[in-house]
Amino acid sequence: MAESAEGARLLSECTPIRGTEGSNPSLSATLSNPPDLFGRAFVFSKGLYSGGFMPEDSRHWTHLDREGRVKMVDVSEKPPTWREARARARVRMAPETLQRILEGGVAKGNVFGTARLAGIMAAKKTWELIPLCHPVPLTSVDVSLEPDPDLPGVRLEAHTKTCDRTGVEMEALVAVTHAALTIYDMCKALDRSMILEDIRLTYKSGGRSGTFHLQEPPEKS
Repeated sequence: MAESAEGARLLSECTPIRGTEGSNPSLSATLSNPPDLFGRAFVFSKGLYSGGFMPEDSRHWTHLDREGRVKMVDVSEKPPTWREARARARVRMAPETLQRILEGGVAKGNVFGTARLAGIMAAKKTWELIPLCHPVPLTSVDVSLEPDPDLPGVRLEAHTKTCDRTGVEMEALVAVTHAALTIYDMCKALDRSMILEDIRLTYKSGGRSGTFHLQEPPEKS
């Protein structure tokens, strides 16, 4: 019910683009009876915007133009500043799989070395993987991997830096995700039940929004 209420609220703030009213009957039916989760899905749905509906005050939607079409944000006038980001992930696996990694017994080779290199390479390709990301001249990419027998599995962290007009949060997230996927690929013959989890941004600095630190919940006693 909460999602449907949110959908109704969003619809009340949106108006059809001039000349498109009633041009899409199936869309109109969907809008008049939004399903659960519609409120959350609405703002991300390219189909709804292309169908002629967009927020009345589009100034708050940085990735939409005046007609509701997806666009890349123009950062031309922003001054370059130093920016950093950190992201983390975990790969949970069977204890035996982790032991094989640590003993160097995985048939495909050096798991940690390959995953670290994959993360670095992926960070440099972020703008090709995420449609609206800008090409960013990274000055540093570091990917660290730490075995954790208590998990059991591997904890990963990526740290990215640049001096540019936009941040490197996505580069850090792509790096840590790609490194985790590479661990899965290297070890899937041993353990197809591995889980990639807790992929999240933990820190960013620089830019208009300032510094962000992930606030960790207190550990349960």
